[in-house]
Amino acid sequence: METRKVQVTGGSTYTVSLPKDWATENDVSAGSVVEFHSEEDILLLSPKSEEERERGSIEIDGLEGDRLTRAVMTMYVSGFDVINFEAPRVTAGQRRTIREATQGLVGLEVIEETGERVVLQDLLDSSELSVHNAITRMRLVSLTMLSDAVTALLEDDDELAHDVIERDDDVDRLWYMVSRVFRTVLRNPAAATEIGFPRETVFDYQSSARQLERIADHATKIATIALEIGPVNESVAEVLSDLQTAAVTVPETAMDALLEDDSDEAVALATDARADLPDIDERARDVDDVIRDLDDPELAQSLGLVVDSLSRTADYGGNIAESALQKAAPSP
Repeated sequence: METRKVQVTGGSTYTVSLPKDWATENDVSAGSVVEFHSEEDILLLSPKSEEERERGSIEIDGLEGDRLTRAVMTMYVSGFDVINFEAPRVTAGQRRTIREATQGLVGLEVIEETGERVVLQDLLDSSELSVHNAITRMRLVSLTMLSDAVTALLEDDDELAHDVIERDDDVDRLWYMVSRVFRTVLRNPAAATEIGFPRETVFDYQSSARQLERIADHATKIATIALEIGPVNESVAEVLSDLQTAAVTVPETAMDALLEDDSDEAVALATDARADLPDIDERARDVDDVIRDLDDPELAQSLGLVVDSLSRTADYGGNIAESALQKAAPSP
């Protein structure tokens, strides 16, 4: 860390010199334009870039299937606006994989294809990406998925189970978008100004979005189990339904806390959410006891996985409550 003494010039203008090493590394010299970004008592400075779009390239020769899909996701989440996928010859299978991966990402489109490359571009800018709307939508979809998954299980509704599994793609799409925004504001202070939230808030939203994405994964897991087993007897159905109702209240209340502007109210809600966790753990143990008494060991094992998913849902809600408490805490 270096320090500089503030000077006064012209009687009213405050000036401070820039560290020479930093200026050299960032191509800042006499006549260069720099940007200042104010975050409460912090002033961030960065060189003004002539190239507004971040460009990235990746060599995909030999990359196929999941590995190529992961490369697309990684480049997107990392914040690149224009992405070049290059190879001596891009195969038809690689093109198909890239297009399919692109369909699952908000704002990303194929803008160029040749024999040697596929170029993707993000058609949205940071000011158009509402991380608040995204996490609100994730909350609605993931918790509805969980409720519908349990309903599909208890009512032996295969059509509803398939619908739950399909909705997981919507949650994943929003999760990748929130992650992209998060990494963008870490790298570019101006992005936080455009988005309208402090970087700390974006971090809390990103952390909570991860928990919602996991809840959606467990809803998908329950829906998959619903497709594999037959009807559940009435006594088991009742205790599972009660556990689901109790478990989902934790992320619901925690999300209310996270999105609450009043700090005192947010703390109260988050504390209430966490206070419910011991009761849900006890309920889960009681349901496990009921399931163990079933005559069918394979059915008992499958239903035990459902109980575990519901218990984990409550735990993820507790993690969201922790983020809400951090967001509501006073700044040092």
